[in-house]
Amino acid sequence: MSRRRAAIGMTALGLAAVVVGACGTERVHLDSGDRQNAAIDHGAQLFAARCAGCHTLDAAGAQGSAFTIKNRERVDGPNFEVRKEQVAQVLYAIRNGGFSGAIMPQNIVVGQDARDVALFLSKYAGRKAKAPKTPAKQTQPVGGTLPQTATGPQGAPVRRP
Repeated sequence: MSRRRAAIGMTALGLAAVVVGACGTERVHLDSGDRQNAAIDHGAQLFAARCAGCHTLDAAGAQGSAFTIKNRERVDGPNFEVRKEQVAQVLYAIRNGGFSGAIMPQNIVVGQDARDVALFLSKYAGRKAKAPKTPAKQTQPVGGTLPQTATGPQGAPVRRP
């Protein structure tokens, strides 16, 4: 019977280790060069502690934004995986409670803490944003230039030689 208890105990201990190991896997993941940058690391830690509930950013282990309109909540902030930010924009949002002033607390971090968060966010936000489509390059037709068009009465196109 003691072997059976030992086996059950070891199984329970193994399961507990798996469960505990799975908890808290969301943590700050900085680029190797930024791990030694005190300001960016501090900004990432602050973002994870104070902003992760409403915003999403993998580098900070934050998953607070909605990914579809169906599961959106009033307090969901922008998903910084796909939204690029600049330092001045972040500082404005921190001071003023976002851009609408309705949900985000004003001055959630202040002073050097706010600057560190802004520096971190400006560097890591928008890394998964899709590049905007660029217009197709217009090519010259064989044998000459493209004709210019203008509009005549009632907006009808008029061709110029």
